[in-house]
Amino acid sequence: MPNITLYDSPYVTVEYWPDKKLIYHTIHQPMSTQLAVFKEALNAGTDGLQKYKVHKWLSDDRKNDALTQEGNEWSFNEWQPRTVQAGWKYWAMVVPEDLAAAGTLMPVIDILFERGLRMNVFTTLEQAIAWLDKFETPST
Repeated sequence: MPNITLYDSPYVTVEYWPDKKLIYHTIHQPMSTQLAVFKEALNAGTDGLQKYKVHKWLSDDRKNDALTQEGNEWSFNEWQPRTVQAGWKYWAMVVPEDLAAAGTLMPVIDILFERGLRMNVFTTLEQAIAWLDKFETPST
């Protein structure tokens, strides 16, 4: 079954992958100055997660830059809680090797775990998909 595009721009594409039963976003270029696009894309993914009743999200952020404080606050305080409430349980994030090695996402991973979300960071898409494949998928 072909993937379903939920949002597409020069900065980011968000898709529903029916064969894997997950939401997938890939960043095409740095988005730190594109807060409106960032919000639209993630909101489209949340809508798709809810519509297709899936629990997994795969993020390919290798071409992104650091979020602004406003972007981080919106993501952490508004988008993440709303998306967890919509059924989000597993998040695999693919990041550049230097970011993964720095370990700066560990506090975020711990906080999200407290919210009921399991998150892991990878440097390749294949590793991230293999990790998500370990978890159950809804029977819809």
